[in-house]
This record gives sequence, C-alpha cells and structure tokens, in this order.
Amino acid sequence: MRVYLDDERATPAGWTRVYWPDEAIALLETGGVTELSLDHDLGDDDRGTGYDVVLWIEKAVATRGFRPPKIIVHSANTSARLKMEAGIRAIERMAQ
Repeated sequence: MRVYLDDERATPAGWTRVYWPDEAIALLETGGVTELSLDHDLGDDDRGTGYDVVLWIEKAVATRGFRPPKIIVHSANTSARLKMEAGIRAIERMAQ
C-alpha cells in the first residue's frame, strides 16, 4: 500500500489518502505500507504534522525493529522539509 498524507493536494492514482498523522501511523502499524509520501503542514498543528510521522517511524525503528517503507516528502514548507529529510536519513541509517 502507498500512503499519501496531505490535507489539500489531490491524491495521486494508486495511493491511499490520509489527512492526519494518527491515520498514517495506524496504516504503518499494519505492516502493509510500502511507500509513504508526507506533507508537513496539515491545517491543524494540534492534530499533528508530517514530522510527527517521521518521529514515530524513527522511534519504532530504534526501539522495536520496525521496517520502514520508502519515505518521500512532498511538503512545500522548506524548513520543515529539511527537518523531515534529516529524520528520514537517520531512519535509513538505523534500518540498515
């Protein structure tokens, strides 16, 4: 399954759309996610951001051997994108 986390953009064909980090995490927990595309700003920071998903994956990899999917960032928020990409690099190093 390919999961697309975003609050505004159209969902690409072949992707499953989620709007909130908890929805993405629930799908990740199933073990069936092969690719994940993340936006950062989702319209309600109290409900979370795409970075929260990166943090969850990083912790799951470090503490319980979670095997992460391929992760892409499609956020237009430049500073958040850089922060998320740094987290993804850390995940990739840990998962090797």
